[in-house]
Amino acid sequence: MPSAEPALFAAQALACARGGRLVFEELSFALAPGEALLLRGPNGCGKSSLLRMLAGLLRPAGGRLLWEGEAVAADLPAHHVRLHYVGHGNAIATTLTAEENLAFSTELLGGTGEHLAAALAAFDLESLASSPGRFLSAGQRRRLALARLVAAPRKLWLLDEPGVGLDRASRARLEAAIGAHRAAGGICVLATHGDVAVPDPLVIDFHG
Repeated sequence: MPSAEPALFAAQALACARGGRLVFEELSFALAPGEALLLRGPNGCGKSSLLRMLAGLLRPAGGRLLWEGEAVAADLPAHHVRLHYVGHGNAIATTLTAEENLAFSTELLGGTGEHLAAALAAFDLESLASSPGRFLSAGQRRRLALARLVAAPRKLWLLDEPGVGLDRASRARLEAAIGAHRAAGGICVLATHGDVAVPDPLVIDFHG
């Protein structure tokens, strides 16, 4: 259900061109605190490109992004420190333990470390805290990558197929983390093929 609050993050008539081909155009949305936007569609339809655009990593071919009514392009560094972008890669250092990986990335993200224990618990990683990254399975590495969302709180989460590699219990933990983030006034935009449940989202369907 749409929020009655004013929009915090908005897109106006976004367009994306890739390899000389127009991928999408006239794409608009407005998200208030606590809202989620779900991106649906087949691989190659533009979901990942849109998420990279929302993260300020890809320049729009047209249109603009707004945060609290101000153009995101006017201050990209400020935009980068208000968001988490989780793509397909996990960026886990194989020689560091799970806890060291999380602490290092949290410091890079400007976090204080006070949420490290909660982040490990949120994704059931306490028993793996002292395990080197090279010994973690693909699913455990994905959980560790997602734990950064909790370890260094930020207002905007941009998640590209975050449920890939997760079992049912781990997807439930991700859903709980998204729910807690939204309850605290955060915004989440995620691309998914339906493996992660998000209550009452706004939806952009790239099927047309």
